[in-house]
Amino acid sequence: MIRKNTLITALFTLSVCLVSAQDKDPVVESIIKEATENSQLETLGHELMDGIGPRLVGTPQMKNAHDWAVAKYQSWGIPAANEQWGEWKSWERGIFHIDMVSPRVQSLRGTQLAWSPSTSKKGVTAELVVLPTVKDSMAFANWLPNVKGKLVMISMPQPTGRPDYNWEEFATEKSFEKMKKERDEQNEAWNENMKNTGLDRRSLPVALEEAGAVGIVASYWSRGFGVNKIFSAYTKEIPTVDLELEDYGMLYRLVESGQKPQLHIVAESKDLGVAPTFNTIAEIKGSEKPDEYVILSAHFDSWDGGTGATDNGTGTLVMMEAMRILKKVYPNPKRTILVGHWGSEEQGLNGSRAYVEDHPEIVSGVQAVFNQDNGTGRVVRISGGGFLKSYDYLSKWLNAVPDEITDEIETTFPGTPARGGSDYASFQAAGAPAFSLSSLSWSYWNYTWHTNRDTYDKIIFDDVRNNAILTAILAYKASEDAEKTDREKAVLPINKRTGEPMEWPSPRSPQRKGGLD
Repeated sequence: MIRKNTLITALFTLSVCLVSAQDKDPVVESIIKEATENSQLETLGHELMDGIGPRLVGTPQMKNAHDWAVAKYQSWGIPAANEQWGEWKSWERGIFHIDMVSPRVQSLRGTQLAWSPSTSKKGVTAELVVLPTVKDSMAFANWLPNVKGKLVMISMPQPTGRPDYNWEEFATEKSFEKMKKERDEQNEAWNENMKNTGLDRRSLPVALEEAGAVGIVASYWSRGFGVNKIFSAYTKEIPTVDLELEDYGMLYRLVESGQKPQLHIVAESKDLGVAPTFNTIAEIKGSEKPDEYVILSAHFDSWDGGTGATDNGTGTLVMMEAMRILKKVYPNPKRTILVGHWGSEEQGLNGSRAYVEDHPEIVSGVQAVFNQDNGTGRVVRISGGGFLKSYDYLSKWLNAVPDEITDEIETTFPGTPARGGSDYASFQAAGAPAFSLSSLSWSYWNYTWHTNRDTYDKIIFDDVRNNAILTAILAYKASEDAEKTDREKAVLPINKRTGEPMEWPSPRSPQRKGGLD
């Protein structure tokens, strides 16, 4: 015999199950199933990061990546093409070695900076010198002839190679505070001395080169174990190399103790002249509103200290996987779904700015842009980007995403527009609803952002898979929405510096000829 209250409970449970079954969206269910049971992320990551490697704008590897992406999309039945928007200095890394040859022999850890001039195949061997302490630019100018025929160390030697979190865990409070105070004083003195030279980080290598130095040796520590930021050289004829903290500090101490260390540097990079720059664009054509667009966005280029895995290999993988899934389970979207893999984001959002400038008809038809850039972590923040009614549609689309994904996402509405940072800013400046899918850190800023450690092994594929599911569902719901997204802009907050309301950013033109001056 069934008790009355038990029967009521059973009927209620059945009704909830029926309602839940009715509420389930078969496209959403198919997206989740395809992403979890047939993920291509690891394979794509291996092919891009391990096979092609870093994607510095203007290099052959950048063009290889564009061609690879086009071929991959076409293999999925998605039309794709490389769209040229400019030109850049073309350069390619070659064999690189850096060794201390006196007062003893030791191979060192470091790399040639991007676009650095090469050495001959025999390399260059020279003594190291460090910058002097000077009272003014005249004193520095008087010292400059001393660099002729020398390698010049231009970075401050760090007092510790241990990151602050390591000190916090193991040091006494007194010892930690003492270290920080001494480091701050050393930084202040170094910066003051640099000011006294009358030069800065860009002009100093040029002045040293003109004075006859045969190479520049720097070290840009990223405040983590064994990790350095890797950017570009400013010299025209002599090599510029970055040494990891430990080796740089050793050499600096040897110079200061009068032991006159010598390095042998071989850097066989190639100046290849000028190369075209591209965006890779792929699309799934809309069946009802083909002139309205949902755009998936990620920059394709990287710096080349590592292989560009989390900046922005993971964003690239998210967008490619989302497009692959959508083509398979949602092949006839209402609106056109585009993906843009932008070139030269790292030098100022150039690829996306060019696209916005060259395609006003697409920008005017944008339903939404979803951009992912800041690392391998799962998405935890989404802002309305300053669009007054963004809550109305973003929250509706997010409601279709599984709770285990959205429960970790903080939303801010209406938010404020970006003034840079990543490619969604290019679209926001033009008034198009564009949103950053902002990720959990995974020590991104210290360990992988523009560093020598941004490699495949740092990818967290579970988080990237979550992001691909999130992106695909948002694209699907944005495409299906009966309403066009509202572009009304919110009243922006007061600028604390001026006391006036902040203004919406204006579109900026890209640099279409890079590194050619």
